[in-house]
Amino acid sequence: MSRSAILSLAFCLMLASVVSAQDWARKMFNVTSHDFGTVARGADAIYEFDLQNIYEEDVHVTAVRSSCGCTTPSIKSKDLKTWEKGAIVCKFNTDSFLGEKSATVTVTIDKPYYAEVQLNVRGHIRGDVVFQPGAVKLGSVDQGEPSSAKVNVAYAGGSNWQILDVRSDNPHLSVEMSEPMRGAGRIAYDLTVKLKDDAPVGYIQDHLTLVTNDGRNPNITLPVEGKVAPAVTVSPAALALGELSQGETVEKKLIVRAKKPFKITSIKCDNKSYQFAQPSDEAKLLHFIPITYTAGGKSGNQMQKIVIETDIAGGASGETIATVNVKDTEVTVNE
Repeated sequence: MSRSAILSLAFCLMLASVVSAQDWARKMFNVTSHDFGTVARGADAIYEFDLQNIYEEDVHVTAVRSSCGCTTPSIKSKDLKTWEKGAIVCKFNTDSFLGEKSATVTVTIDKPYYAEVQLNVRGHIRGDVVFQPGAVKLGSVDQGEPSSAKVNVAYAGGSNWQILDVRSDNPHLSVEMSEPMRGAGRIAYDLTVKLKDDAPVGYIQDHLTLVTNDGRNPNITLPVEGKVAPAVTVSPAALALGELSQGETVEKKLIVRAKKPFKITSIKCDNKSYQFAQPSDEAKLLHFIPITYTAGGKSGNQMQKIVIETDIAGGASGETIATVNVKDTEVTVNE
């Protein structure tokens, strides 16, 4: 084999090794590209690329960089153990850039092996439309409670510009729009965005689509941010019962809290090995629930969800996960 052929083969093997090295890291990301669409100047355009360590070894994200100043990346969690989740947060700098912009964000990982993963973001930043504030900020609201926030949409351009519709894929959001205010070459709308009281617990990272009569760029994205906090909390959230032999009994206590007085309407548990004291009929901010568990049935590690329902907001509930290790019954053989 000639020297050039040997070098060519070595290069191909090295290239294949590099590609393979990138593949293991890329598999931790479900999504590697995001289009912000058309956004207004000053909009809070932020996207999180979720990643999860799907390997046995610890993963360390050491650095992140962007090919364009239009995007500022950051690392949400640098160290990830097995199955732990993190994110690469990309902020589209709509306050200092205009027009079509795109960036390649390079994520550098140095443990357990060195690898680089490239993420791509793009979008169109309009200079003639401004949001104040830059997103619908609903804040933190308790489950079952409604919330609302206002955003002013200002347009500087033609006098015939209109918002025709405001759309959302989130059924828990509704929007009220004021009549346009026109004057001095400026058009403005006030949007009132309401979060319905049936919104589920969790973070809200969504957007509204403003449909306009602009034939070139009819749709504008308005970010929506917020958090629905549980109306009811159960402590501990993970109830450890320890290691028990068959027939052995252990007693524990759950604490159920809320911000306003409530009654416990039911306790749901599919395992009859768990017995619960009758809840108080009195509406209180704090309830104590004694639990008695008697080991039985299958041996080994077991998990059981316990759901506590209340009369708050038509049935808001809290839950805990009970874990126990049931040992096999030892059999003594007489000789």
